[in-house]
Amino acid sequence: MPSTPNPFRDCLESGHFALTAELTPPRGAELRPLTEAAAILKPAVTAVNLTDGAGARVRMASLAAAIHLKQQGVEPILQQTCRDRNRIAIQGDLLAAAAFGVQNLLVLSGDRVDAGDEGDATPVFDFDARSLLDAIREMHETGATLSGAPLTVAPDLYCGCADIVQDTPAGWTPAALAAKADAGARFVQMQYCYDMERLASYMARLADNGLTERLYFLVGLGPLRSARSARWMRDSLFGTVMPDGVIRRMESARDPEEEGIEICAELIRAARDIPGVSGAHLMAPGNHRAIVASVRLAGMM
Repeated sequence: MPSTPNPFRDCLESGHFALTAELTPPRGAELRPLTEAAAILKPAVTAVNLTDGAGARVRMASLAAAIHLKQQGVEPILQQTCRDRNRIAIQGDLLAAAAFGVQNLLVLSGDRVDAGDEGDATPVFDFDARSLLDAIREMHETGATLSGAPLTVAPDLYCGCADIVQDTPAGWTPAALAAKADAGARFVQMQYCYDMERLASYMARLADNGLTERLYFLVGLGPLRSARSARWMRDSLFGTVMPDGVIRRMESARDPEEEGIEICAELIRAARDIPGVSGAHLMAPGNHRAIVASVRLAGMM
């Protein structure tokens, strides 16, 4: 077992239901918005994800944001995409993260460049998510860079990957997830899923393949603002599971934002009872107080 305390890892490994939230670093050279948002979320969650150029849009570097939160007493999960950096830059970022006490890393491929605001940018993809996990493990185990240069101190990072909740056909196997577990992933943060029956079915398939014994799964949830936003998520966010019943509830609500908090709280409670689900990853860009309200209503703070 690693000797350095890690509240996020320790929460998962102790069997407690972990809650994480997502923050997008500011579009500007200032830390105040990040500090204020993290202070709102801190009482409600175990750790906070810092997105890395989400949507292929320019924001403050996720590494700088994660270091800042660590220094503010908020446990960060650094997101690292494969899209923007070659293996020299990524290895440097990993060393910097570990040197500043950032221990948690979510490895992602990254959104396509043409989805964002810098369409002429050149995507790199020296790694994909699985090969980056392999590289992180190799650096730790060998105490060297990928080229073999010795490190004075190797990074020891608690790594995760992403997944979507699927309707799985007969004969399906989670080969990609199994490969990421083999490469060193220990937790999985999932895309939005507002259908607990589908989640339970998917988790049962993962359990049949032995993955719930190897990985900690956090389902993606978040308080909705309106029926319109729910429909947009269903139609525009890849992998989002948004049942028609949830949209109808939002359409008929007298106060849609309060209804969104209620739905999120209900689903957090329901997810806790699904075998193999170890937590929830809460996403609500710019609506951090609603995340806290949802956690409170779910009876988890």
